[in-house]
Amino acid sequence: MPPQKGGDGIKPPPIIGRFGTSLKIGIVGLPNVGKSTFFNVLTNSQASAENFPFCTIDPNESRVPVPDERFDFLSSKIPAFLNVVDIAGLVKGAHNGQGLGNAFLSHFSACDGIFHLTRAFEDDDITHVEESVDSIRDIEIIHEELQGGDKKLKPEYDIMCKVKSWVIDQKNLFIEVLNKHLFLTSKPMVYLVNLSEKDYIRKKNKWLIKIKEWVDKYDPGALVIPFSGALELKLQELSAEERQQYLEANMTQSALPKIIKAGFAALQLKYFFTAGPDEVCARIIRKGTKAPQAAGKIHTDFEKGFIMAEVMKYEDFKEEGSENAVKAAGKYRQQGRNYIVEDKK
Repeated sequence: MPPQKGGDGIKPPPIIGRFGTSLKIGIVGLPNVGKSTFFNVLTNSQASAENFPFCTIDPNESRVPVPDERFDFLSSKIPAFLNVVDIAGLVKGAHNGQGLGNAFLSHFSACDGIFHLTRAFEDDDITHVEESVDSIRDIEIIHEELQGGDKKLKPEYDIMCKVKSWVIDQKNLFIEVLNKHLFLTSKPMVYLVNLSEKDYIRKKNKWLIKIKEWVDKYDPGALVIPFSGALELKLQELSAEERQQYLEANMTQSALPKIIKAGFAALQLKYFFTAGPDEVCARIIRKGTKAPQAAGKIHTDFEKGFIMAEVMKYEDFKEEGSENAVKAAGKYRQQGRNYIVEDKK
């Protein structure tokens, strides 16, 4: 049974979840769909990725820098990072004890968002726990297991439904009450479709349209991103020059930068730059953060003594060539306490 979502109007989700910016996104999917391979190429790690179910038991965790071409124009870098967790595969009936059973619940609960990875490639040498490739069936199995885990919290869920609208209206008042009961099915989800290298390069796969239709119906607004674990693994093994030549020859590109940025955005995270003559640093904040709280990310004293922020756009800095030139061109701005920090190029 698919999740009961839908509706014509798609509204941005309210920011409900853990406070802070040290958030995690977990990789969920059936066994042998390519989760550990994806984790390895995403984070440049060496987690075990074998051709049998439950190769991963204990979660693997790493972090990956958020790609941003603006760093290459600026000086030495301290990028923003996305924390990624590779979690053991789920099987049908896991919430009732099948496979690794309910051990997965605490691992997912510790994450703030989900990369839902599904397999959309045929390969007789890679076993499938359901003995056939059916991406829609696999997606629905995962949703059923997440819903099954949440059903054990039914009394709490009923209470939270009654207070949800009140909490949203009251902004952050007592939102920590919901944080303790952040249900698995309420976590933001990005759907990743693992294709064969051939299908990814030619941009054709019979499951892609069906998956997009399913997500539009049951999880409207969620992103669906195709990628190829096989291609990403091949690219990782090439030198930088060979990698570029291979991508140009096949008129394609890596999907990893797009995936990382999508995961970062799904966690309602963003960042702004502080830059000096020797270093540019990405300061991570939550969406909707105002200038004083953003200043506190640099130093707590800056928040306490905040008067105003001086800001400029990256494109203006690049075009004019220096901070003084931006000021001379009248593109330097002063913002007060109610300014919501933006990430504009």
